[in-house]
Amino acid sequence: MQNYSYQTRGVCAKKVDFDIEDGKLHNVKFTGGCPGNTAAVGKLLEGMDAEKAVAILKGNDCNGKGTSCADQLAIAVEQALAN
Repeated sequence: MQNYSYQTRGVCAKKVDFDIEDGKLHNVKFTGGCPGNTAAVGKLLEGMDAEKAVAILKGNDCNGKGTSCADQLAIAVEQALAN
């Protein structure tokens, strides 16, 4: 299992940590942000194909910020998959 940590930009959450194993997301945890929403995102994504998660989350906007915690996670996962 490969562990990743990503410093977010432009959102309330300061960081997101996650694992990828066999192309699947595990243990998604945000530091900061809206606790209920970020915990729910982590639960919904547990075991999901990482590429599918990126496709679903990328581009989601929070209140006109041009990004969101979910979008930041998608960016982080996309970068992890590229490496």
